[in-house]
Amino acid sequence: MGEITFREAVREDLDQIVGMLADDMLGSKRERYELPLPDCYVQAFQAIDADPNNELIVACKDSEVIGVQQITFTPHIARQGGWRATIEGVRTASSQRGKGVGYQLITWAIERAKERNCQLVQLTTDKERSEALRFYQKLGFTASHEGLKLHL
Repeated sequence: MGEITFREAVREDLDQIVGMLADDMLGSKRERYELPLPDCYVQAFQAIDADPNNELIVACKDSEVIGVQQITFTPHIARQGGWRATIEGVRTASSQRGKGVGYQLITWAIERAKERNCQLVQLTTDKERSEALRFYQKLGFTASHEGLKLHL
């Protein structure tokens, strides 16, 4: 297999993306991976694709999608009007875990944030993902804030 490349996702990638999101202990409880995919995934993809401040990025080896992440670019009044990049939905295909794909996804996202003149890159990880937390800390992320969510 060849080198890992990164590109914006296209509609034809969506089945593989949702499959990766569903293929772990938490995702299997949250996602509905069935073919054809439920319309909610297609609608979300279309909204992301149409928004210039959202990028759904896939990592590929040859023609196979082996990783995914979403990057959202947000302007803020705080920090003197700076932009932030938020990384979410990072997943690696189960056949590729432990092979450095996640590291390459995150370092690619950091470089993309720099290209977009962001002052800050942020992400969250579920507290049940202790390995992911250690992984992000090794990449230089710090747990500087307490995050809260309200499910609606």
